[in-house]
Amino acid sequence: MSRIDHAAAAGRSRHYAPYGAAIEAPQPPGALYLVATPIGNLGDITLRALEILAGADVIACEDTRVTRKLTERYGIATPLLAYHEHNAGEARPKLLARLEAGEAVALVSDAGTPLISDPGYKLAREAAEAGHAVIALPGASAVLAALNVAGLPTDRFFFEGFLPPKSAGRQKRIAEIAAIPATLVLFESGPRLGAALADLAEGLGPRQASVCRELTKLHEEVRRDDLAGLAAAYAADDAETRGEIVIVIAPPADDAGDADDVDAMLRQALARVSVKDAVGEVALATGRPRREVYQRALELAKDGGDAP
Repeated sequence: MSRIDHAAAAGRSRHYAPYGAAIEAPQPPGALYLVATPIGNLGDITLRALEILAGADVIACEDTRVTRKLTERYGIATPLLAYHEHNAGEARPKLLARLEAGEAVALVSDAGTPLISDPGYKLAREAAEAGHAVIALPGASAVLAALNVAGLPTDRFFFEGFLPPKSAGRQKRIAEIAAIPATLVLFESGPRLGAALADLAEGLGPRQASVCRELTKLHEEVRRDDLAGLAAAYAADDAETRGEIVIVIAPPADDAGDADDVDAMLRQALARVSVKDAVGEVALATGRPRREVYQRALELAKDGGDAP
């Protein structure tokens, strides 16, 4: 029985309804489709993603209850199959067998781009090694969304994922990543946020950072400060802090000749804009703490005989 006959026998409709009216989805060629899904706002789904999800033979997902909210919102009737870290060893061979049979398998995570902090990469790797096509459908990503709004350098970044949950392990890992010459991006949970920020402030010093919470959702929040300031802000209420959280941290300052570079950048900026704007430009470009750059700007302005 062909895949098309199998779908017909199951009585499943291959349709999706992005604007209320049902649209027929063509059956995609057999392949593993890595489909990005919204990180909060269900409107952040691409039309191509909807077409593949509706046309695929099965959707492999972390939590069927979460993915069902998306499929029901868009009138998609494709069967859902749980695939997560706890059952991956058992479920992966079954999915590979479906690929071997020529089926189209769509892989999604609970939110965002699959393979980021989930076991999907093992399925993608084994599918590719078996000669199956692996196709990415790009879309929403909490990592990139947080980088967009953090106000920190984006030319180079390092995604760490979740730090260890206990302070000793967390401090050890922070020391290991402290010298990475890139903006750091981490995930964290609400109940651990204040303690994690305190450990980050102790281990990384007064770097500028942003806490991005509930991105794209109704109660979206972005706080920007140095790590110590953010740790203090969340210390009292971290038990009440909920939702999906991304921490973005500026890269370490380059000590070799960095003071001269900062002075040169400040002089150029002060010739064009106010002290406040000059400080913002240089702090963003160098990753140095805003308060440190502001103090240096005041000194340069004073030396130059100009009032700030």
